[in-house]
Amino acid sequence: MDTLATALTYRDATDADVDELVALIESAYRGDSSRVGWTTEADILEGQRTDPEGVLAVIKSPDSRLVTVEREGRIVACCQLEHRGDHAYFGMFAVSPALQGAGLGKVIIAEAERQARESWGVKEMHMTVISVRDDLIAWYERRGYRRTGRMTPFPYGDERFGIPQRDDLQFELLVKEFGQELSGRSLRKGSVGDGHG
Repeated sequence: MDTLATALTYRDATDADVDELVALIESAYRGDSSRVGWTTEADILEGQRTDPEGVLAVIKSPDSRLVTVEREGRIVACCQLEHRGDHAYFGMFAVSPALQGAGLGKVIIAEAERQARESWGVKEMHMTVISVRDDLIAWYERRGYRRTGRMTPFPYGDERFGIPQRDDLQFELLVKEFGQELSGRSLRKGSVGDGHG
């Protein structure tokens, strides 16, 4: 896995990346191609996950970055970092389904957290996850995120976010505090031996 991590390069997305990033995000979450990986939402949502306008809006926003992750010159993952005062928001996280389960996700989220702390001096990272995604929430909990129980409604009727296949979808806020984890000891403890990734 160490060679996997060192083979990754990070850069801010540009307008020229939009189509490739939309394809990546769609492949990680929607349709049959997403079933290759474990982050699929195909059973709870049909339709699109994002669109070129949504990706471009993140790229163009002055308080936001769309971090593109490349391996051997090919985009294999991405994530959004947005500065929101004392915390950063983490979103639009996608890893190519063919590479899921190899430990890339935890390497990338750790780098995103480092970049947010260094760039903005934030004390927390926030994200929202569809509350019925127990496996995904458990993965984030192993990375130090905690459930808050604070929910926001899913935008039913707005097909830009997909076509729900059930009527109980909502987003839960997950929060990670950066305080004590700046010591290397707790970082190492959290990354050893969980076997998932």
